Amino acid sequence: MPGGRLTHDERRSIAAWLAEGSGYAEIARRLGRPTSTVSREVARNGGPGGYTADRAQRATGARARRRGPAPVPEPAAGPVREFVEGFAALLAGTGLPRMAARVFACLLTADATGLTAAELVRRLRVSPASVSKTIGYLETMELVTREPVPGGRRERYLIGDDAWTRAWRTDTRVHDEVATAARRGAEIMGHGTPAAARLTQMSRFFGQVSAAMNGSRISERATADALTLVAALAHATRPLTVPELAAALGLPVDRVADAIEAVERRPLIADPFALRRTESRTVSRTETGAYALTPLPERLSAAQQAALDALA
Repeated sequence: MPGGRLTHDERRSIAAWLAEGSGYAEIARRLGRPTSTVSREVARNGGPGGYTADRAQRATGARARRRGPAPVPEPAAGPVREFVEGFAALLAGTGLPRMAARVFACLLTADATGLTAAELVRRLRVSPASVSKTIGYLETMELVTREPVPGGRRERYLIGDDAWTRAWRTDTRVHDEVATAARRGAEIMGHGTPAAARLTQMSRFFGQVSAAMNGSRISERATADALTLVAALAHATRPLTVPELAAALGLPVDRVADAIEAVERRPLIADPFALRRTESRTVSRTETGAYALTPLPERLSAAQQAALDALA
């Protein structure tokens, strides 16, 4: 069986022919094996004077066990591999880096135990550094988890059953952060400036995306309180603090704080106004300065504003 491992019978033949004084080339010719195969076999297992078939067979089995299980073969060309490459291309088209898309698609089609870094390298035919960097990227998105391989220091990577929930939460958190940062930028630039208008639009857009993705995070009571808060600030003649709002509305300060948070996370609640905080210094959750409403200038054109000013 040229090309495979030596069998026990072949090892017995090697031992017998060595005892007869045959050379490596002659033994290899009789077995139909390369001479280098025979020479390495003998050298590893006692040399010409100490080679025995049984000991060589046991030693080979022990080496195989130390090396661990056979590697997962690369998928053969066919529907599965075509799907992996096609799906990776589709994911890359959505903005996911090409290598991340390939690794993700490969893990998506793996069995329940996942794949090691070495198996990913072999399947994708890329460098270990590329796989390591890509795994790190996918972990930051919470799409991939790792588990230790029993009895060794290696790790397997897999896509858990809750990957989509965790990734969803990550995206929602990022959208919240972008909306908040854009809203603060509008305050810094000064309401009424072109930069503030662009940042306000950006804040509103990402606030809508976040609300659509994870609307259940804001309770119905907080939403109702938020609408009451907006009405109160629209009626007020000056900015009001959280304690002042709580006293005027007859609500606990925590509910007013929740209502403010709801408006900040869902700017559409206050539309066509924007919630403005007059002081950015945070003392506590319920003492964050005074709040007021500012009209959104992008709702009216310059001509419409001028016409309304003329009516005043």
